[in-house]
Amino acid sequence: MSKQSGPRKVIEIKPVVDLEAKVYPRSISGAFARWRWIFVWLTQIVFYGLCWLPWHGRQAFLMDIDARKFYFFDLVLWPQDTIYLVLLMILGALALFLFTAVAGRLWCGYTCPQTVYTEIFLWIEKVIEGERPQRIKLDAAPWSLRKLWLKTAKHTTWIVFSLWTGFTFVGYFMPIHELANDVLTFSMGAWSAFWVVFYAFATYGNAGFLREQMCRQICPYARFQFVMFDPDTLIIAYDTTRGESRGARAKSADPKALGLGDCIDCGICVQVCPTGIDIRNGLQNECIGCAACIDACDQVMDKMNYPRGLIRYSTENAVVKRYSAMDIVRRAVRPRVLIYAAILTLLTVATAWSIATRIPLKVNVLKDRNTLSREADNGMIENTYRLQIMNTGDQTRKFHISIVGVEGLRLTSDEEITIVGGEIGTQTAVVGGEPGAVKAGATAIKFHVADVNDTKVAVTEESKFWMP
Repeated sequence: MSKQSGPRKVIEIKPVVDLEAKVYPRSISGAFARWRWIFVWLTQIVFYGLCWLPWHGRQAFLMDIDARKFYFFDLVLWPQDTIYLVLLMILGALALFLFTAVAGRLWCGYTCPQTVYTEIFLWIEKVIEGERPQRIKLDAAPWSLRKLWLKTAKHTTWIVFSLWTGFTFVGYFMPIHELANDVLTFSMGAWSAFWVVFYAFATYGNAGFLREQMCRQICPYARFQFVMFDPDTLIIAYDTTRGESRGARAKSADPKALGLGDCIDCGICVQVCPTGIDIRNGLQNECIGCAACIDACDQVMDKMNYPRGLIRYSTENAVVKRYSAMDIVRRAVRPRVLIYAAILTLLTVATAWSIATRIPLKVNVLKDRNTLSREADNGMIENTYRLQIMNTGDQTRKFHISIVGVEGLRLTSDEEITIVGGEIGTQTAVVGGEPGAVKAGATAIKFHVADVNDTKVAVTEESKFWMP
């Protein structure tokens, strides 16, 4: 970010967080808290449920490492289709750039796995150990049977939940019904067990212990997010003009008469923050945009009979220049946003068109190199080929094989092959012709493979015919 005077001071990054202190987030209710839990439920229903969804006798979503196939409902991708995975990553990156330029760290605050699982683990901790004051008191107390029981119950629940998460994760890379059977019969393979435990350990460690440290120090997104920010990016903003000077006062007191702003310096915005920052010190890279401080501050404002919005979603320019909501929306449409949106739209349309028009058939033609040609009993000159026909769709198809584009040559072997969806069929093809039917040496020929019932599903591959 370039140095500017005026509005740039609003998002000055101030290292005011004690990185050593443990953060005990206070529970809060409100509109944004409800939205966070809506996204927790949505993401986890998809994560834990999608791998169990059947589709045409198999798993609807499966990245089968052993078979080297990626199933997504009717779409079957092979190693040759890596381009689609690359496009998917590019689209994800562009979407992140676009949404960050427009609305800051919404991904971090609502759908990032670190945020989602930390929210779940905090809920478990609250149910077992109590609210923030009880948890602080429990940690500070000497060890006792009660403390041992509470800590054991909490960590046992965390571990069970983490193991289920690890099991589900591995279920996206091998058929989950087979994995479940292996678990129930104690016959799980070493690699499957390793990845279940590894992912469970990562979930347990990240959401149970590292928590805010992931967002503060480990996650690279927190470091480069400001490259995508500008003064019109939506952020969590504290209205300094309205809030300062801070100070406690009676509810009936007139803050102007006391020379005070609307901030009563209660500190609740700090207590509810999952990363333990004070948003009143300006935007910091530790802020994940979860809006917990907005819910907390609005409740305090309600109690004091002050207008809401002392802490709110806004922009640098809006806070300093007092823009209205419509001004914020209008200024959201700016060059970098339009560029990101245009590129993202074009790539999305191109990818969707490519998948929609993709022919579910791939053919590889391998010529027998041991014998360039041979003379058959009937006097014909024959060349032998090995055809690998991949039915990349999801339904069984019958394919017809023919030779096109060359007069005098014909197929003398079986011309049809039936291949199950998502499988590879191998066919030996023998092409023959009378001596002199084509010029001596190598002649280009074309194998045409087409679905008997759907001629649009067809592929033509070139090879060489050798005539002595």
